[in-house]
Amino acid sequence: MSVGVGDVAPTFRLPTTGGRHVLLGDYVGNPVVLVFYPGDDSPICTRQLTTYNEALSQFAALNARVLAISAQSVESHERFSSRHGFGFPLLSDVDKAVAEAYGTLGPLGFARRSVFVIDGAGIIRYAHRAIAGITFRPVGELVDVLLGLAG
Repeated sequence: MSVGVGDVAPTFRLPTTGGRHVLLGDYVGNPVVLVFYPGDDSPICTRQLTTYNEALSQFAALNARVLAISAQSVESHERFSSRHGFGFPLLSDVDKAVAEAYGTLGPLGFARRSVFVIDGAGIIRYAHRAIAGITFRPVGELVDVLLGLAG
């Protein structure tokens, strides 16, 4: 059974770019935009993360943090992030345990492009799991969810 809106967000600790680890609990008190993407350097993933990166000031204005997760290694994430100058961490979920906890694995164990908005108390307030993954959720939609949390 997948987690959904109103559920407590599954906690995790994952290695990330910059030689650190990220704990979801480190963000208590701030909303988190949690992005699951299929893979580094693919055209749609690159466009999605670049779009979110260009909107970081909009997310920051609402005290929201962006975290992006895929199954590639930290080394792959380092190269991908360096090429595109991402201002948010790319987390490495090589065993796909976090993707499984959030219900983002599709057929044959491939990650589905998904996004969750988690409020400052750790409750999922928005969940979208793509069927085909050829598009991604627009920044405005995510900002609107975040604005709803502030109201």
